[in-house]
Amino acid sequence: MSRIQEAFKKGKAFIPFITCGDPDIQTTAKVVRAAVENGADLIELGIPFSDPTAEGPVIQAANLRALTNGIKTNHIFALVKELRQDITVPLVFMTYANVVFSYGAEKFIGTCKDIGIDGIILPDLPFEEKDEFLPICRKYGVDLISLIAPTSQNRIAMIAKEAEGFLYIVSSLGVTGTRSEITTDLASIISVVRENTDIPCAIGFGISTPEQARKMADLCDGAIVGSAIIKLLAQYGKEAPAYVGAYVKEMKDAIR
Repeated sequence: MSRIQEAFKKGKAFIPFITCGDPDIQTTAKVVRAAVENGADLIELGIPFSDPTAEGPVIQAANLRALTNGIKTNHIFALVKELRQDITVPLVFMTYANVVFSYGAEKFIGTCKDIGIDGIILPDLPFEEKDEFLPICRKYGVDLISLIAPTSQNRIAMIAKEAEGFLYIVSSLGVTGTRSEITTDLASIISVVRENTDIPCAIGFGISTPEQARKMADLCDGAIVGSAIIKLLAQYGKEAPAYVGAYVKEMKDAIR
């Protein structure tokens, strides 16, 4: 069993998303530690990309701030290596296929193994094309995490059967961002998932309040939050770690 799956054994998982290098790499390290100290069970680390097609305006802006500040993939690898001196929760990268390709897939995924990354999420990688990366991920013991969207329909069972690490259930059509209401019939999607795999699943996209997190966690094994955390980073900058920590505690308490 992977470290990712172990993280879901302790109850409902809260998974924050953090864009690396926004506003700087030192603040990212402090935000990760604050999140873990306040109950985060797994951390998604975003590697900034110039054209993040799955992201809404909030996370797009964070990508731009990080890239403008000169953040590079090697800086993020060094950050993870430093975090792994004391952080034991699973860490996964969320980025885009082009980032992995341009670095060199073997070199990128091999480095993930060396520094202690447990999985990677590539939202622009179609399920049918995952063999571009899957053999390399398996070679190095890095989970290639699949996404299931409301549009997956008759592909849900197929994706679930081959899932690794955890399944990322996309709550809504469109890009990331906070939503006042999530209306997708997620219960039906998760029912099909449960029939086809024992891998844990977590819901992301649009979750920002404790009430939403509780509702989502009631349906599945965890809740993923990105834009609401990135908004705190945009608002408070280098002072954000304390605010993110308090927010994570509130969200984790809500889904316990």
